[in-house]
Amino acid sequence: MIPLPARIGLLVLISTAFYTYVGQLVPQKEVQPPQETVLRADLTTADMVTVGRQIMEGKGLCLTCHTIGKSGALRFPDLDGIASRAATREPGLDALEYFAKSIYAPDAFIVSGFNPGMPVINKPPIGLTDQEILCVIAYLQTLGGTATVTLQTSHRYYTPPGATPGAAPEEKAGGEKPTTPPAANEPAGAPTAPPAVAPPAKKGEV
Repeated sequence: MIPLPARIGLLVLISTAFYTYVGQLVPQKEVQPPQETVLRADLTTADMVTVGRQIMEGKGLCLTCHTIGKSGALRFPDLDGIASRAATREPGLDALEYFAKSIYAPDAFIVSGFNPGMPVINKPPIGLTDQEILCVIAYLQTLGGTATVTLQTSHRYYTPPGATPGAAPEEKAGGEKPTTPPAANEPAGAPTAPPAVAPPAKKGEV
């Protein structure tokens, strides 16, 4: 008869050896921190498409959840042909503005059949820059369409230095509310009449 403590020790040893062996059968993959993307100021649209793909596969971690050209039970929407669908997702938003909104405010609109969960990738821990996001948009435009953005393209959430703001009149990036335009028959800068002041109430009146 083998003593009980010895049998327990032998069982532990055999179990440890077994799971160590199984663990070695699992393919090992070394994960490195994403490399920073250095963007030249003279990037062409074609260059941006290439960089955008690299960002989606690397620093942006986009393809961790999104797929391209797959069907079935998906965690997030498949991106194949997204450029042709983007302009029809939300009324009043063209493809560029839809892409920008999906990246900067991913929970503002959820595609039917999916749950929220995409992180805001211009903030930590991913932290893409505005220029990197433009490159991602350039690549997304090629998935069913043609890339048109440049590093000087502006949209609701970003205006490059010296570019014309692309914010929609209803809401600018950062939540800034638009000023009320002057009346059609009133020149800009004209003084406005002071508000009417109600006369003081008489005694006994409310």
